[in-house]
Amino acid sequence: MARIVLTTTLIVLLNILVGCGTYDTGRGRLVPAQTWSAPVITETVSGEMDIVEQVVVNRQAYRQSLGLLVKHYTNTGNNMKLRWAKKELAVLDAMPQYKYIIEAEAAGPNLKAIASIPEADRLYEDALELQKKAEQLVVIKDDNLLRLALDKYNQLISKHPSSDKIDDAAFKAGEIYDHFKDYTIALLYYQRTYQWDQETPYPARFRAAFILDKRLHRRAEALPLYQQAVEKAGKKYYDWREFAEKRIRELTKREEGSQRR
Repeated sequence: MARIVLTTTLIVLLNILVGCGTYDTGRGRLVPAQTWSAPVITETVSGEMDIVEQVVVNRQAYRQSLGLLVKHYTNTGNNMKLRWAKKELAVLDAMPQYKYIIEAEAAGPNLKAIASIPEADRLYEDALELQKKAEQLVVIKDDNLLRLALDKYNQLISKHPSSDKIDDAAFKAGEIYDHFKDYTIALLYYQRTYQWDQETPYPARFRAAFILDKRLHRRAEALPLYQQAVEKAGKKYYDWREFAEKRIRELTKREEGSQRR
């Protein structure tokens, strides 16, 4: 009888434990059952900016929590868990963390490069110096220095949107994105260059038309931009102008041919 009672008691306890938790087969440990669900952010509730800001906040909180675990296990001498926390922190630090918000996109096309702002000028000069150092060797470029320069160009655009250097920064950032083969982003920055300064001294329209034509194969958009680039450039940028005039003839001929069919 005692054996039956004991067996019954064990079964009841086992049922209680199974009901209260689930086994993590990877660790072989009992973990609490999840009784809540994480909030879901949808675009109908929050825009991209809000979602990205939430991602940044959560990243920072996650890293801070892991840092606290490292400190706690260091103080308590729990070396096994200290190794776990350090390993997880190292993996987190090694992961790429994308910004998602592109400064030129967020700034919009309607900025005007009009004001002389000393801090913006310093940012531009610092970025330009980094870019020049990165491009000292024609064949091999220092990608890490280019990323540092890119960050400064973007800081300038976001912090000083009325600076007369925003078009310069946009063009130089476009060159860097072009180098990294981020052609859609490079196109955006070249477009912002001439949107923010209609008389920009840079061949931004040529560069934008080239990307549309040769990289993204959006040739219907490239043709009028080539035409506008040639008209605006006049006798400047001879190599670009010669190439653009050739492409205008070729694309016009192709367009006329497709209309006849």
